[in-house]
Amino acid sequence: MKGFLLAGTASGVGKTVATLAVIRALERTDRTVQPAKAGPDFIDPSHHAVVAGRPSRTLDTWLAGREGVRRNYRRGEGDVCVIEGVMGLYDGDVSSTAAVAEALSLPVVLVVDASAGMESVAATALGFREYADRAGHDVDVVGVLASRAHGGRHERGVREALPDELAYFGRVPPLDGLAVPERHLGLHMGEEAPVEDGALDEAAECVRVERLLDAAREPPRPAAPPAPDPSRDVRVAVARDEAFRFLYPATLERLAERATVVEFAPTAGEDLPDCEGVYLPGGYPELHADRLSGSPALATLADRASEGLPVLGECGGLMALAESLTTTDGETFEMAGVLPAEVTMHDRYRALDHVQLRARRGTATAPAGGRLRGHEFHYSSAAVGDDARFAFDVERGTGIDGDHDGLAEHRTLGTYAHVHAASGAFDRFVDSIRQT
Repeated sequence: MKGFLLAGTASGVGKTVATLAVIRALERTDRTVQPAKAGPDFIDPSHHAVVAGRPSRTLDTWLAGREGVRRNYRRGEGDVCVIEGVMGLYDGDVSSTAAVAEALSLPVVLVVDASAGMESVAATALGFREYADRAGHDVDVVGVLASRAHGGRHERGVREALPDELAYFGRVPPLDGLAVPERHLGLHMGEEAPVEDGALDEAAECVRVERLLDAAREPPRPAAPPAPDPSRDVRVAVARDEAFRFLYPATLERLAERATVVEFAPTAGEDLPDCEGVYLPGGYPELHADRLSGSPALATLADRASEGLPVLGECGGLMALAESLTTTDGETFEMAGVLPAEVTMHDRYRALDHVQLRARRGTATAPAGGRLRGHEFHYSSAAVGDDARFAFDVERGTGIDGDHDGLAEHRTLGTYAHVHAASGAFDRFVDSIRQT
């Protein structure tokens, strides 16, 4: 599958909207598009999925390594892969859009905010192209997609200023219907506030699709992945609803290769299904704390966790496993009460970074001394009890208290860190279930 990256000059230049316009433009030519996102984001991919009609792949060299990125890309399906970058092209000290472009040897189309410039757009793009060589990056910036650019004289001024080595791939006009509302953790999820179809169709008409297809390339083949376990002899219940939305496709795929996955929706009043292990991914439990507080699933989970049921919770999952959750309105709701922590929401984020954790002892996701790479982004803090047992020392990141992450109780583990399937953490979690 050929592909290309849409990289920004900085955050806020319109990468997500440009990506959606390109996906729509390609699909109008009867191409099947596999969307992807450079970086650990969960929200932008939800918008990709609404437009493309398939899950967006997560490509991050810190979370998965170069070979893991290549394997994850290869698992996608479609005629062409459109990858949205993270921040600016070269931004990110451990993983960046440039790092993903290098790992996959794919061309970069630079999304430049043209709202207040014409020739300056060309100067900016040329600087980004030449910087790659000077900084030692093996990155090929092949052209420009002008964001927030009007037609007529404005578009012509941008196009004609570009040097021969930079192609013009079209523009995304400044339309009101392309705006996506924001909240804490970023944009609203795609299924909550999708971009208006009419505006997206209009923007798609301004994209030069055939030029993009001509620029797309096939990445190198990855090394052979680990062989899946065919037995699938244990059942893992995975929470998926309005409160638990942050789940990488690769994680669900890996769990399904090694276990029988049973999904359930705690906020819909569903009880915990029959299972030998539970995974609570991240999401927005604070927006649904009232329904979670009275959820039969959390009550059953509390009982079964105390009996030794293996449970893994990440960020939102950690919050749901805590004793209580206090919202920014000051309302406090009882949660499952499995982990000795009281969680409080804040108006500003408390942690945002790629992280590295070192296991203090053997845990459900890592052996003693083993390291896990992941990322964290949360607006909550957790006040832990005196009897709290931490599973990890934080070598990079914030974790729960700046030095530690991962609360362990019975056979339950809750972390602020999200990890990728390529880390091996979910393989170990399934193995730990089999040892029950």
